[in-house]
Amino acid sequence: MRFFSLNKKTDTFSDEELLSQFRETSKIVFFQELYERYIPLIYGLCLKYLQNPEQSQDAVIDIYENLSQKIHSYEIKIFKNWLYSVVKNHCFHILKESKKEIIVNFDSQIMESDTEFTLFGEERDDDKEEALSKCMEKLPEPQKVAIEKFFYENKSYADIVDETGFHLKSVKSYIQNGKRNLKICIEKNLEE
Repeated sequence: MRFFSLNKKTDTFSDEELLSQFRETSKIVFFQELYERYIPLIYGLCLKYLQNPEQSQDAVIDIYENLSQKIHSYEIKIFKNWLYSVVKNHCFHILKESKKEIIVNFDSQIMESDTEFTLFGEERDDDKEEALSKCMEKLPEPQKVAIEKFFYENKSYADIVDETGFHLKSVKSYIQNGKRNLKICIEKNLEE
């Protein structure tokens, strides 16, 4: 994978010299030479974390494009060490984003058209309230937070996203799964 043809002069420069020349002149050839040296390392790291050759190749190019535009704003002492951190963080970001999409599993049609947007409907009594209280404590924290904000604080999905930092799809999923878990738990409690 080559971004350009090597300049005979620049391939003898140290990393620090290339970085310095790039900062002084803003000539991309200096950054390209520097980046080119580390493509095997970058690709290897991406492959290690992403475990997908195509995705790793895309990451190598994405990192190059991002860094070539922003590198002036970073304070870099040892380029290789700094680049290692950048690559690792980029891969973690990709994994985090793809994981969100994989973990979130809900049917948006059902969620959006759900007519029963209360926990009990019209019928509420002390036994159900007590069971609800016990079951709320058993919910996973994200579901509990989303349920409390949506049903008790009358927050919208957007409000919950803003307040918690959860992804919109995750909020919908937490509410749907939380309702289902509460229903199952409450039914078990009322049978006892």
